[in-house]
Amino acid sequence: MTITTWDSLYNLLGIRDFIYFISSSQIQDMLFPVKLVFVFCSAFFLVAVIYFMLNSSWLQYKFLEDVTEFFSWSAFGQREMQKQWDRIKKRAESGAESDYKLAIIDADDFLAEVLDNRGYDGDTFEESIQKAGRLIASILDDVLKAHEIRNSIVYNPDFKLSTEHAKKVLDTYETAAKEIGMS
Repeated sequence: MTITTWDSLYNLLGIRDFIYFISSSQIQDMLFPVKLVFVFCSAFFLVAVIYFMLNSSWLQYKFLEDVTEFFSWSAFGQREMQKQWDRIKKRAESGAESDYKLAIIDADDFLAEVLDNRGYDGDTFEESIQKAGRLIASILDDVLKAHEIRNSIVYNPDFKLSTEHAKKVLDTYETAAKEIGMS
């Protein structure tokens, strides 16, 4: 009973005639070149998608970062940030005043980069620090003073800096970077 209902529906709508027409060998022979074009286009786009996926940073962004974080038990990029900070500390180990000054400038730039990476960006360094103020509330004044010393180094070439004072400034930058999210 249901088969006859479907047959009558097919006949009423002309579906059966359309299916017979489309599946006829004459139409299939005429559509063969069109089928080839679609097969070649599909193959081309499949190869293009694979090529662009392999040559883009999408795989790194979506997959490799997660794998790195899982196996290293730390945030992605943490190791690179630690290496950068170690280079700053190594520069300061020489004991020369010029190296301390460069290390302080680098430490200030490093802290600005950490702030930017964590979403505390602003038009100036001071604005960025103020946005992260709750994280570094205990040393906020020290960080602002360290930044003033950095500005004195940059804008006053005759600025004198003692070794002890330079170490204290670098320690302030390191503490701020750690509290914001370096490690």
